[in-house]
Amino acid sequence: MSTNFNGTKPTLSISQIVNMSVGFFGIQFGWDLQRANMGRIYESLGANPDQVPLLFLAAPLTGLLIQPIIGYLSDHTWHPTFGRRRPYFMIGAIMSSIALILMPSSSTLFIAAGLLWIMDVFGNVAMEPFRAFVTDKLDDSQVNRGFIMQSFMIGLGGSIASALPWIFKNIFGKENTATLGNIAENVRWSFYLGAFFFLASVVYTVLTSKEYPPSEEDLSNMKAENNAMPNIFKEIKDALVNMPSRMRIVSLIQFFTWPGLFLMWFYYTTAVGINVFGGKDSADPVFAQGADFGSLTLSFYSVVTFVFALVLPKIADTLGRKLTHSLCLLCGALGMISVGWVHDKNLLFVSMTGVGIAWASILSMPYAMLSGSLPKNKVGIYMGIFNFFIVLPEIIASLGFGWLMKNVLHNDRMLAVQLGGGMMILAALICYVFIKESKAKNNSDALINKLEMEEQRSV
Repeated sequence: MSTNFNGTKPTLSISQIVNMSVGFFGIQFGWDLQRANMGRIYESLGANPDQVPLLFLAAPLTGLLIQPIIGYLSDHTWHPTFGRRRPYFMIGAIMSSIALILMPSSSTLFIAAGLLWIMDVFGNVAMEPFRAFVTDKLDDSQVNRGFIMQSFMIGLGGSIASALPWIFKNIFGKENTATLGNIAENVRWSFYLGAFFFLASVVYTVLTSKEYPPSEEDLSNMKAENNAMPNIFKEIKDALVNMPSRMRIVSLIQFFTWPGLFLMWFYYTTAVGINVFGGKDSADPVFAQGADFGSLTLSFYSVVTFVFALVLPKIADTLGRKLTHSLCLLCGALGMISVGWVHDKNLLFVSMTGVGIAWASILSMPYAMLSGSLPKNKVGIYMGIFNFFIVLPEIIASLGFGWLMKNVLHNDRMLAVQLGGGMMILAALICYVFIKESKAKNNSDALINKLEMEEQRSV
């Protein structure tokens, strides 16, 4: 939509870009708490390893519908005080924080799975408009910087969140074992602190970042469209049918990237507790020590992510986006596969270095490769659709991997993590072979955007 700057967005300072990205620190705090701990929580409440993927199913099924709808609604929202995207940030943050506070009180698998569903739904309500927020606020010349800053915040939030169980055990003395049907004390306190960071970070961005109002013409069009809300599903269908060809390829890359990540998040900490440390279950102190150490190494990959995010723009300018992303995905694949070769626990930090490099690129390069190819008045809905290709792999993994885990991998958590690395190799190959880039020096954004917009007009 047009801005009140006659269509020209001002160049923002680094501090302004930081302010608009701080909310992502809190959102990622919530995501990484569940990624690092939900498998452990489920097994503490009595789940078998082959049941864990199915317990993650409700959230992505709902997200498949929620994401494009939230994108559409935020595209068609304007309030003189609260803006377009910020109301969704706040609603998502409040509800997710409540779920984070309640999660440690879960007494059954059903309750834990239900709270995870609430966390995922409202985490997406907060997160999806944040992606569009970058495109709304930043000129094309600053879009890369905006997404990289989000990667930095994601890495920072994830590193702290993943390390919290280890911190609460080793610094504050909170118990890290629990009898069957209970959740360890150090995990409970991690979720309580996560709720605070989630809400406080989003509130900070809402209070420090303003949005550009639409022009009178755009506002009038928006009101007319809002009077025809039943058209929302038609718009989603039309957007899918008319998806820019660049987006189709990047979506395919995402489709094979994210299963690898899900398998790592499902099984990594428990695999470390059992395969590397030799523990048995959540009541075994050896297992608890290993799971805490696994969470600490997940924290380390997030540290690598926010450090690597500082140099990623320069690498992308030099090598181009597709080669950069392909190489980063290969680093992640090697990191995940090498976990199965580790006998010295400290070598897990080396493996997670590769994962951290990949994660920095996954959080920024696919969105940068889309830059300029999406219609400006439909960025929100297309960002929601783009996340289909994150949610669909999770649904497939949740529905099908339990059988594979039980009958083929024989509940070997480490093999599941290594299989995830194989999926990431496939994503890297698709990226390198099928993404076409301008050969102009430094992949001039202006030329890329022109080519992509011409391509879209021909669809």
